[in-house]
Amino acid sequence: MIHSIHTKAAKQKDFGKSTFFCSAFIALVVIFLLSCSEDKPYPLSQANSQVHMPTDSAMESTSAVPQTESRCSADRQRMVVRDIEARGVKDSKVLAAMRKVPRHEFVPMANRFEAYADHPLAIGYNQTISQPFIVALMTELLDLDGTEKVLEIGTGSGYQAAVLREICAQVYSIEIVEPLGKQAIETLNRTGYDDIHIRIGDGYEGWPEAAPFQAIILTAAPLNIPKPLLDQLDIGGVLVAPVGDYFQNLIVVKRTKDGLEQKKHIGVRFVPMTGKAQKDDG
Repeated sequence: MIHSIHTKAAKQKDFGKSTFFCSAFIALVVIFLLSCSEDKPYPLSQANSQVHMPTDSAMESTSAVPQTESRCSADRQRMVVRDIEARGVKDSKVLAAMRKVPRHEFVPMANRFEAYADHPLAIGYNQTISQPFIVALMTELLDLDGTEKVLEIGTGSGYQAAVLREICAQVYSIEIVEPLGKQAIETLNRTGYDDIHIRIGDGYEGWPEAAPFQAIILTAAPLNIPKPLLDQLDIGGVLVAPVGDYFQNLIVVKRTKDGLEQKKHIGVRFVPMTGKAQKDDG
Protein backbone atom coordinates (compact mmCIF):
# COMPACT_ATOMS: atom_id res chain seq x y z
CA MET A 1 0.00 0.00 0.00
CA ILE A 2 2.84 2.38 0.84
CA HIS A 3 4.50 1.53 -2.48
CA SER A 4 1.36 2.38 -4.46
CA ILE A 5 0.99 5.76 -2.71
CA HIS A 6 4.55 6.75 -3.55
CA THR A 7 4.04 5.64 -7.14
CA LYS A 8 0.91 7.76 -7.45
CA ALA A 9 2.67 10.81 -5.99
CA ALA A 10 5.56 10.36 -8.41
CA LYS A 11 3.16 10.14 -11.34
CA GLN A 12 1.42 13.33 -10.21
CA LYS A 13 4.79 15.08 -9.90
CA ASP A 14 5.81 13.92 -13.38
CA PHE A 15 2.45 15.07 -14.78
CA GLY A 16 2.92 18.51 -13.19
CA LYS A 17 6.35 18.84 -14.75
CA SER A 18 4.99 17.79 -18.15
CA THR A 19 2.17 20.33 -17.92
CA PHE A 20 4.60 23.12 -17.00
CA PHE A 21 6.99 22.34 -19.87
CA CYS A 22 4.10 21.97 -22.31
CA SER A 23 2.70 25.39 -21.31
CA ALA A 24 6.13 26.98 -21.58
CA PHE A 25 6.63 25.45 -25.04
CA ILE A 26 3.24 26.76 -26.25
CA ALA A 27 4.05 30.24 -24.93
CA LEU A 28 7.39 30.23 -26.78
CA VAL A 29 5.65 29.14 -30.00
CA VAL A 30 3.08 31.96 -29.68
CA ILE A 31 5.81 34.55 -29.07
CA PHE A 32 7.75 33.26 -32.08
CA LEU A 33 4.70 33.39 -34.34
CA LEU A 34 3.86 36.93 -33.25
CA SER A 35 7.41 38.08 -33.90
CA CYS A 36 7.22 36.63 -37.41
CA SER A 37 3.85 38.17 -38.25
CA GLU A 38 3.44 41.05 -40.71
CA ASP A 39 4.68 44.38 -39.35
CA LYS A 40 1.95 46.69 -38.15
CA PRO A 41 2.01 50.22 -39.56
CA TYR A 42 1.99 51.80 -36.10
CA PRO A 43 3.19 50.78 -32.63
CA LEU A 44 0.67 48.91 -30.50
CA SER A 45 1.30 51.30 -27.62
CA GLN A 46 0.02 54.17 -29.75
CA ALA A 47 -2.99 52.20 -30.94
CA ASN A 48 -4.03 51.58 -27.34
CA SER A 49 -3.43 55.12 -26.09
CA GLN A 50 -6.22 57.65 -25.52
CA VAL A 51 -5.74 59.13 -28.94
CA HIS A 52 -8.91 61.22 -28.89
CA MET A 53 -8.00 62.93 -25.61
CA PRO A 54 -4.49 64.40 -25.90
CA THR A 55 -3.21 66.83 -23.33
CA ASP A 56 -3.09 70.52 -24.20
CA SER A 57 0.65 70.23 -24.78
CA ALA A 58 0.38 67.25 -27.11
CA MET A 59 1.39 69.18 -30.24
CA GLU A 60 5.07 68.23 -30.15
CA SER A 61 8.06 67.76 -32.42
CA THR A 62 7.60 65.41 -35.37
CA SER A 63 11.00 63.77 -34.94
CA ALA A 64 9.52 60.69 -33.24
CA VAL A 65 6.79 60.08 -35.83
CA PRO A 66 7.05 56.41 -36.91
CA GLN A 67 5.59 56.98 -40.39
CA THR A 68 7.87 57.78 -43.29
CA GLU A 69 7.03 60.63 -45.64
CA SER A 70 6.40 58.17 -48.47
CA ARG A 71 4.00 56.24 -46.25
CA CYS A 72 2.16 59.41 -45.27
CA SER A 73 1.93 60.46 -48.90
CA ALA A 74 0.45 57.10 -49.86
CA ASP A 75 -2.05 57.29 -46.98
CA ARG A 76 -2.99 60.81 -48.11
CA GLN A 77 -3.66 59.70 -51.68
CA ARG A 78 -5.84 56.84 -50.44
CA MET A 79 -7.70 59.25 -48.14
CA VAL A 80 -8.58 61.51 -51.08
CA VAL A 81 -9.82 58.65 -53.24
CA ARG A 82 -11.67 56.75 -50.50
CA ASP A 83 -13.10 59.50 -48.32
CA ILE A 84 -13.36 62.58 -50.53
CA GLU A 85 -13.71 61.77 -54.23
CA ALA A 86 -15.90 58.77 -53.48
CA ARG A 87 -18.27 61.00 -51.52
CA GLY A 88 -18.81 63.50 -54.30
CA VAL A 89 -16.16 66.22 -54.01
CA LYS A 90 -15.14 67.01 -57.59
CA ASP A 91 -13.28 70.34 -57.58
CA SER A 92 -9.82 69.54 -58.96
CA LYS A 93 -8.20 72.40 -57.02
CA VAL A 94 -9.61 71.12 -53.74
CA LEU A 95 -8.58 67.54 -54.47
CA ALA A 96 -5.05 68.65 -55.37
CA ALA A 97 -4.78 70.63 -52.12
CA MET A 98 -6.01 67.69 -50.04
CA ARG A 99 -3.44 65.45 -51.74
CA LYS A 100 -0.64 67.87 -50.96
CA VAL A 101 -1.12 69.26 -47.43
CA PRO A 102 0.50 66.92 -44.85
CA ARG A 103 -2.37 66.50 -42.38
CA HIS A 104 -0.22 64.44 -40.02
CA GLU A 105 1.91 67.54 -39.35
CA PHE A 106 -1.18 69.31 -37.95
CA VAL A 107 -2.21 66.46 -35.64
CA PRO A 108 -0.96 65.82 -32.06
CA MET A 109 1.65 63.09 -31.68
CA ALA A 110 -0.83 60.85 -29.84
CA ASN A 111 -3.12 60.93 -32.88
CA ARG A 112 -0.59 60.80 -35.72
CA PHE A 113 -1.44 57.21 -36.66
CA GLU A 114 -5.04 58.36 -37.30
CA ALA A 115 -4.12 61.44 -39.31
CA TYR A 116 -5.58 60.12 -42.57
CA ALA A 117 -8.69 58.50 -41.12
CA ASP A 118 -11.95 60.24 -42.00
CA HIS A 119 -12.98 61.54 -38.60
CA PRO A 120 -12.18 64.58 -36.44
CA LEU A 121 -9.32 64.43 -33.95
CA ALA A 122 -8.81 66.32 -30.70
CA ILE A 123 -6.00 68.88 -30.80
CA GLY A 124 -6.20 70.11 -27.20
CA TYR A 125 -8.03 72.98 -25.50
CA ASN A 126 -11.41 71.34 -26.28
CA GLN A 127 -10.85 71.90 -30.00
CA THR A 128 -10.67 69.51 -32.95
CA ILE A 129 -9.27 69.20 -36.44
CA SER A 130 -12.20 68.48 -38.76
CA GLN A 131 -12.49 65.23 -40.67
CA PRO A 132 -10.88 65.40 -44.14
CA PHE A 133 -14.18 65.05 -46.00
CA ILE A 134 -15.69 68.06 -44.21
CA VAL A 135 -12.57 70.15 -44.85
CA ALA A 136 -12.76 69.30 -48.54
CA LEU A 137 -16.53 69.82 -48.76
CA MET A 138 -16.49 73.22 -47.06
CA THR A 139 -13.59 74.32 -49.24
CA GLU A 140 -15.45 73.23 -52.37
CA LEU A 141 -18.59 75.07 -51.25
CA LEU A 142 -16.58 78.32 -51.20
CA ASP A 143 -16.42 77.99 -55.01
CA LEU A 144 -12.86 79.30 -55.25
CA ASP A 145 -11.10 80.21 -58.48
CA GLY A 146 -7.71 80.90 -56.91
CA THR A 147 -7.74 84.70 -56.89
CA GLU A 148 -9.62 85.16 -53.62
CA LYS A 149 -8.69 86.72 -50.33
CA VAL A 150 -10.16 84.37 -47.72
CA LEU A 151 -10.97 84.83 -44.04
CA GLU A 152 -11.08 81.82 -41.72
CA ILE A 153 -12.61 82.05 -38.25
CA GLY A 154 -11.08 79.37 -36.05
CA THR A 155 -7.49 78.56 -37.09
CA GLY A 156 -7.31 75.54 -34.83
CA SER A 157 -4.39 73.38 -35.91
CA GLY A 158 -3.84 75.44 -39.07
CA TYR A 159 -4.78 72.59 -41.42
CA GLN A 160 -7.79 74.25 -43.06
CA ALA A 161 -5.74 77.44 -43.56
CA ALA A 162 -3.02 75.43 -45.30
CA VAL A 163 -5.58 73.80 -47.61
CA LEU A 164 -7.00 77.23 -48.45
CA ARG A 165 -3.53 78.64 -49.12
CA GLU A 166 -2.89 75.91 -51.68
CA ILE A 167 -5.80 77.37 -53.67
CA CYS A 168 -6.22 81.05 -52.79
CA ALA A 169 -4.13 84.17 -53.24
CA GLN A 170 -4.34 85.31 -49.60
CA VAL A 171 -5.49 83.67 -46.38
CA TYR A 172 -6.35 85.47 -43.13
CA SER A 173 -7.17 83.39 -40.07
CA ILE A 174 -8.21 84.19 -36.49
CA GLU A 175 -7.85 81.89 -33.47
CA ILE A 176 -9.34 82.74 -30.07
CA VAL A 177 -7.29 80.21 -28.05
CA GLU A 178 -3.88 81.81 -27.70
CA PRO A 179 -1.65 78.72 -27.20
CA LEU A 180 -3.45 76.96 -30.04
CA GLY A 181 -2.94 79.98 -32.29
CA LYS A 182 0.76 80.12 -31.45
CA GLN A 183 1.13 76.41 -32.17
CA ALA A 184 -0.67 76.84 -35.50
CA ILE A 185 1.72 79.64 -36.48
CA GLU A 186 4.67 77.39 -35.64
CA THR A 187 3.26 74.47 -37.61
CA LEU A 188 2.37 76.60 -40.63
CA ASN A 189 5.83 78.16 -40.68
CA ARG A 190 7.48 74.75 -40.38
CA THR A 191 5.44 73.28 -43.22
CA GLY A 192 6.05 76.15 -45.62
CA TYR A 193 2.82 78.15 -45.18
CA ASP A 194 4.52 81.13 -43.59
CA ASP A 195 2.65 83.74 -45.65
CA ILE A 196 -0.72 83.06 -44.00
CA HIS A 197 -1.89 85.97 -41.85
CA ILE A 198 -2.75 84.77 -38.34
CA ARG A 199 -4.36 86.84 -35.61
CA ILE A 200 -4.98 85.65 -32.07
CA GLY A 201 -8.26 86.98 -30.74
CA ASP A 202 -12.03 86.80 -31.02
CA GLY A 203 -13.15 86.21 -34.61
CA TYR A 204 -16.63 87.66 -34.07
CA GLU A 205 -15.66 91.05 -35.49
CA GLY A 206 -13.72 89.54 -38.37
CA TRP A 207 -10.72 91.41 -39.81
CA PRO A 208 -12.17 94.80 -40.88
CA GLU A 209 -8.91 96.37 -42.08
CA ALA A 210 -8.34 93.50 -44.52
CA ALA A 211 -11.96 93.38 -45.77
CA PRO A 212 -13.73 92.79 -48.06
CA PHE A 213 -13.19 89.05 -48.45
CA GLN A 214 -14.26 87.00 -51.43
CA ALA A 215 -14.69 83.97 -49.18
CA ILE A 216 -15.22 83.47 -45.45
CA ILE A 217 -15.22 80.13 -43.63
CA LEU A 218 -16.10 79.36 -40.01
CA THR A 219 -14.71 76.23 -38.38
CA ALA A 220 -16.71 76.64 -35.17
CA ALA A 221 -20.48 76.89 -34.89
CA PRO A 222 -22.35 80.03 -33.76
CA LEU A 223 -26.10 79.96 -33.20
CA ASN A 224 -26.30 82.79 -35.72
CA ILE A 225 -23.72 84.03 -38.21
CA PRO A 226 -22.13 87.21 -36.76
CA LYS A 227 -23.27 90.29 -38.67
CA PRO A 228 -19.74 91.77 -38.91
CA LEU A 229 -18.67 88.72 -40.92
CA LEU A 230 -21.58 89.11 -43.31
CA ASP A 231 -20.73 92.78 -43.68
CA GLN A 232 -17.15 91.90 -44.65
CA LEU A 233 -18.25 89.52 -47.43
CA ASP A 234 -17.61 90.99 -50.87
CA ILE A 235 -20.25 91.09 -53.62
CA GLY A 236 -20.10 87.71 -55.33
CA GLY A 237 -18.39 86.26 -52.25
CA VAL A 238 -19.39 83.09 -50.38
CA LEU A 239 -19.49 82.37 -46.65
CA VAL A 240 -19.64 78.79 -45.36
CA ALA A 241 -20.38 78.07 -41.71
CA PRO A 242 -21.80 75.41 -39.39
CA VAL A 243 -24.74 77.02 -37.59
CA GLY A 244 -26.71 75.76 -34.62
CA ASP A 245 -26.41 74.43 -31.09
CA TYR A 246 -26.24 70.64 -30.72
CA PHE A 247 -27.95 70.02 -34.05
CA GLN A 248 -26.13 72.07 -36.68
CA ASN A 249 -26.40 72.61 -40.40
CA LEU A 250 -23.77 73.70 -42.88
CA ILE A 251 -24.99 77.05 -44.21
CA VAL A 252 -23.81 78.62 -47.47
CA VAL A 253 -24.35 82.37 -47.85
CA LYS A 254 -23.67 84.27 -51.06
CA ARG A 255 -23.68 88.04 -51.34
CA THR A 256 -25.17 89.41 -54.54
CA LYS A 257 -25.73 93.03 -55.57
CA ASP A 258 -29.29 92.58 -54.29
CA GLY A 259 -28.37 91.20 -50.87
CA LEU A 260 -27.70 87.84 -49.26
CA GLU A 261 -28.77 84.41 -50.50
CA GLN A 262 -28.67 81.59 -47.99
CA LYS A 263 -28.86 77.83 -48.51
CA LYS A 264 -28.84 74.98 -46.03
CA HIS A 265 -26.53 72.10 -46.85
CA ILE A 266 -25.86 68.99 -44.71
CA GLY A 267 -26.09 68.33 -40.98
CA VAL A 268 -22.76 68.61 -39.17
CA ARG A 269 -21.29 68.66 -35.66
CA PHE A 270 -18.66 71.30 -34.79
CA VAL A 271 -17.33 72.74 -31.55
CA PRO A 272 -19.23 75.91 -30.58
CA MET A 273 -17.93 79.34 -31.50
CA THR A 274 -16.79 80.97 -28.28
CA GLY A 275 -16.22 84.54 -27.18
CA LYS A 276 -18.63 87.31 -28.15
CA ALA A 277 -20.64 84.87 -30.31
CA GLN A 278 -21.80 83.06 -27.18
CA LYS A 279 -22.86 86.31 -25.51
CA ASP A 280 -24.56 87.48 -28.67
CA ASP A 281 -26.47 84.23 -28.87
CA GLY A 282 -27.81 84.82 -25.41
